[in-house]
Amino acid sequence: MAQLPPESTQQAVGYPSLFLLVTLGALVPVVPTGAVVSSAAVVAFHQTDPLALLYVFAVASLAAFLGDVSLYWLGQRGVRSRNGSRWLAELQSRAAPERLALAQEKLDEHGVAVLVLSRLVPAGRIPVMLACLLARMPLRSFVRGDVPACLAWAATYGLIGILGGSLFDEPWQGVVLAVGLTIVVSGAPALWRRLRHGRPDSAGGTA
Repeated sequence: MAQLPPESTQQAVGYPSLFLLVTLGALVPVVPTGAVVSSAAVVAFHQTDPLALLYVFAVASLAAFLGDVSLYWLGQRGVRSRNGSRWLAELQSRAAPERLALAQEKLDEHGVAVLVLSRLVPAGRIPVMLACLLARMPLRSFVRGDVPACLAWAATYGLIGILGGSLFDEPWQGVVLAVGLTIVVSGAPALWRRLRHGRPDSAGGTA
């Protein structure tokens, strides 16, 4: 039997792995799914298949959507239950009160459109999803907002991967850059908030 070429092997293993990791990351928000998508886009950029990047975009979008919808459905069960649920409690533990309040305010102002930005803003997805759950938004309405959100998210991190892949001849170098950019994009807002809140009050300076 003829041996599969390395590129075919990468595709056979890579796309299912991408799907599983992004889906898992949507359900359990500890997997760095943005870095996973960016890395996959770097590898796809260096392949000869002209549709490789499109496949990465499609798989990442679908996996993110299925993960979001599954998590929202599980959260709805907790909202309807008298005793709540483990999934709802997990969402509440990961949403800081001030971010949840801001998400509820934006949801009241913009409706399901806020879901699109929630996936592009670091640490914005969970507070907005929880706000939707507490507002008892129907699953159908959530789906309507989550589709463009997942498409925009996959496109954004795919572009980061394309940038990393275009700057280096070796895929691993592009992966390192893409992961680094993803970490910066994801962590910069949180770091800025910590620095801002850690600064002494200018009105209370020393005499």
